[in-house]
Amino acid sequence: MPVDPSAPLPLRLRARDEERRRRYRRRLAFHEGEQWTGRARRGERRLVLNYARAFVEKITGYLFEGRALHVRPRDPLDGAAAERARAAERAWREVEEANGLARLDFETELDCAVLGDAAYKVTWDADKGRVRVSAPDVQGIHVWRRPDDASRITALASQYEAGEADAGAPAGAELVTEYWTDAIFELWRGNGLARRGPNPYGFIPFVVFPNLSEPKRPWGASDLDAIAESNRELNRAFSQLSQILELSGNPIAVLEGVAGARDIAVEPGAVWEVPERARAYLLDLLEGGGAALHRDYIDLIYRTLHDLGESPRTAFGQNPSGLSGVALNVELDPVARKVARKRLIRTPAYERRAMLALRLLARHAGLPVEGLRAEAVWGPVLPADRSRRVADERALVEAGIRSRRTAAERLGEEDAAAEWARVREERAALG
Repeated sequence: MPVDPSAPLPLRLRARDEERRRRYRRRLAFHEGEQWTGRARRGERRLVLNYARAFVEKITGYLFEGRALHVRPRDPLDGAAAERARAAERAWREVEEANGLARLDFETELDCAVLGDAAYKVTWDADKGRVRVSAPDVQGIHVWRRPDDASRITALASQYEAGEADAGAPAGAELVTEYWTDAIFELWRGNGLARRGPNPYGFIPFVVFPNLSEPKRPWGASDLDAIAESNRELNRAFSQLSQILELSGNPIAVLEGVAGARDIAVEPGAVWEVPERARAYLLDLLEGGGAALHRDYIDLIYRTLHDLGESPRTAFGQNPSGLSGVALNVELDPVARKVARKRLIRTPAYERRAMLALRLLARHAGLPVEGLRAEAVWGPVLPADRSRRVADERALVEAGIRSRRTAAERLGEEDAAAEWARVREERAALG
């Protein structure tokens, strides 16, 4: 139904992106275990083996391996900019600690892998005098983009429910809508405009990014999309086999040539009396290797599930062949490639979030950030020989190809400058 363009913004948003929000609800329900479709038949067993949740958590764990963010001078030869970069990086570490970003990022990535999209909000907390980083529910995010460049956001609306505990909110929960452009900011409570004025930051303080990009589509794909059907079939196959095994443990008595029967009990020592020429026996549902057929079919579903999810069984700790080194890396290559695709998307998102925070610190705390840039650094996805990596970095440093700071960062040191200062302090103390 067309929406009146003159209607209040919250009313117009109700009809916007309906299909996207339906996808979010379906994916979230599937992740929570609502994986069967249709109504259950009487007596039907419906097991739920939630491999979808396990796959999402596994890939997210690989994604965060060795992640760090550093602040660099745009001109590596600018000594003053290098000093500013070190100060800015210390300020960013304080932002990370104050906002608990390690936990927030992991939870947001889990949500992003399930829903297909995620968002961060970076604002200034005037009461506490610090940068506040939050992760609003992407189900309440509405984005307007440039027609010729979907990566450029021209306006954004964020909707959420505010309870009576929120400052300035009337009694009871109500829908709050924030509308942002580079120039203006609007705050709606219910369907009424509560405030409208200039954007206090001069930029839209949100970073919106997809889980996995789909060509020519601004919104992302969920990790669940590829494995949903296989997970459903796995549930069905296990439920069927479970019911067969239960019936085999409580066998069915079959009587042939008997008009009526009573006191027929399947138990040790039971004696059945049947007429002449009648036949009585127990129904064996597993006769002829029936269990093996079900098991082989389940193995085929497992293989499909892991292939489509790009997470071989080795990623879950199963390594019967004892693979190591290059052979193990080849086995885990699908995981590495999927994580690499995600990191291509996360790198600019995390770098933009850090720069937004630094811009707020520059405006409100006087932090000099001219000539600086944020750089996201990732650790190796696949198992690596750390002693070999250390030896390689040492050789590059001794050959003058790489600096000690860069080598330390590549080996996982979050604050290489501070660590180098401690090294020099120890050297001076030892004379």
